[in-house]
Amino acid sequence: MPKELALQPLDDIRVLDVSSFLAGPFCSTQLAEFGAEVLKVELPRVGDPLRRFGTITDNGDSLPWLSECRNKKSISLDMRTPDGARLLKQLAEKADVMVENFQPGTLEKWGLGWDTLKEINPRLVMVRISGYGQTGPYRDRPGFGRIGNAFGGLSFLAGYPDRPPVTPGSATIPDYMAGLYGALGAMLALRARERTGRGQMIDIGLYEPIFRILDELAPAYALKGKVRQRMGPGTVNVVPHSHYPTKDGRWIAIACTNDKIYQRLAVAMKEPHMAEPGNWGTLAHRERDREAVDQHVGEWTAKYDRAELLRICEESQVPCGPVYSIDEIFEDPQYAARGNILKMKDERVGELSIPNLVPLLSDTPGSVRSLGPSLGQHNDEIYQGLLGMSAEEMRQLGAAGVI
Repeated sequence: MPKELALQPLDDIRVLDVSSFLAGPFCSTQLAEFGAEVLKVELPRVGDPLRRFGTITDNGDSLPWLSECRNKKSISLDMRTPDGARLLKQLAEKADVMVENFQPGTLEKWGLGWDTLKEINPRLVMVRISGYGQTGPYRDRPGFGRIGNAFGGLSFLAGYPDRPPVTPGSATIPDYMAGLYGALGAMLALRARERTGRGQMIDIGLYEPIFRILDELAPAYALKGKVRQRMGPGTVNVVPHSHYPTKDGRWIAIACTNDKIYQRLAVAMKEPHMAEPGNWGTLAHRERDREAVDQHVGEWTAKYDRAELLRICEESQVPCGPVYSIDEIFEDPQYAARGNILKMKDERVGELSIPNLVPLLSDTPGSVRSLGPSLGQHNDEIYQGLLGMSAEEMRQLGAAGVI
């Protein structure tokens, strides 16, 4: 990296991550990727449950841990103990951002709630992610990603109308979305702090980012009483806009979002008359005959191999794309050209391929410097270097199970 590009946007920000599993850790990972120093707090001898979730590597840590806790420093600390709470307060005093995703009231029970910490550090920004948020009648309910998908309205839409709702791609979508919104909230709060000198608290329920991204679902119901149902691979308000079979047993995605694009598709299909007003030239007519339109397009796509279909659609400027499995992603030249898959070498697991960071910044790019750390790997650096503890103090706290 050229010297003039070495600056990272958040290299003067320290983040205290006391969260676990995925939503909170992903929030702090976004900040770590762009230079923030993230101190990942884990229970002594136990560690974050994410270490044991998913595919376990030979070194005992999971692939999600190594990939999603990249660029962090791990310290062990039992915040539930009086000495642990004392140390957490000292760390919070020196932090810019703190991220947590316990059930509401948990940190307060340990004397580490927002009201306490903001008195210790008035400039602290605190991101709080929970199943349903810090307020409301459901605040005390536990929540995971699957519940966020269901309660947020996405699961009801996933699948076919005559079958039960299915998992919408991944049960962890709400965790990632909440983490992303948490990072956005932290950045907004840090920007506000530049003007006010004060930190603030960000409150996110896992279901809220899901509800936020469901396009016209809410206003369509409020205005028209419309309750959208499951549509399989189809898309509300537009057609043809779905996944279609190919001759070689694969699938292609085609998206005709307006009449002009459908006209292009009709020409590509060598059926320009199908886009005339008397046929399916208007969206209203295509919506009326949705099933027939999709079937007609599917019969056409089934005559060609996927590569040939992509060529035909691209030449006609019809938005299209392959429905990829992960092995195909690894082979695709676009992923390679954009550097979307990053190969990292680590002495614990050898070479590992992980998703690269997003977004790409032209002048102050982020970077992935390390995979998820070993448990307590940075205890000496943080406790002795940052907090000024002696080796004897660390030995005593270690023997007591505090660190």
